[in-house]
Amino acid sequence: MRHRELSSVQPPTPPKLRKSASLGWRLTQTAILVVAGIWVLSLLLVVLFERLDTRKPAHAIVVMGAAQYDGKPSPVLRARVDHAIDLWRRGLAPLLITTGGRGVGDTTTEAAVERRYAIAHGVPEKAIVMEAESRSTRESMRNVSAILHKDARDVILVSDPFHMLRLSILAHRFGLRPRTSPTPTSPISSNRGAYWRYTLQESWKAPVTFFFEFTDER
Repeated sequence: MRHRELSSVQPPTPPKLRKSASLGWRLTQTAILVVAGIWVLSLLLVVLFERLDTRKPAHAIVVMGAAQYDGKPSPVLRARVDHAIDLWRRGLAPLLITTGGRGVGDTTTEAAVERRYAIAHGVPEKAIVMEAESRSTRESMRNVSAILHKDARDVILVSDPFHMLRLSILAHRFGLRPRTSPTPTSPISSNRGAYWRYTLQESWKAPVTFFFEFTDER
């Protein structure tokens, strides 16, 4: 009878397993909160940088490339170059650097299209330098850094507003001293759907760039 009673008693759950599971869940919750916090902060910074224009006299104005069609700038690229030309006319820098390489199937580079457009709108050839090899923002900043002399590191970065935070991070990464001047007439900014799509994309691209995209150039 006593043997039967003892055999029916279930052994208690080992407390160590329960504590381990509880600790694992708390660590998971903490990790989720940290990631969510970083994303929210990044989103806020992207939106903040979209609204900041910190232009001041510099050594060069750098205009970021965008799509071009058979040698003609897309509306997005045209808006960027128009803004860069306006900054140059205001005397904020003596040099205009056009960036952007050749896409698949293209017959020319984005930088060449920007250069041709700027010349047609009054910027002299001697005031323009092309960076025509890059296929990404990171490559553009790396190549611009190589173009500029070590004593000429002040640049005004021109691109769409959503791009400003990540662009600034990469410019610093490659030893430049950036000021940002977002394009005020961007077609993307005037389209609410496109605006939020690009802004949300940048809200995760910016922290990935900050934490994981490093350079061994410097």
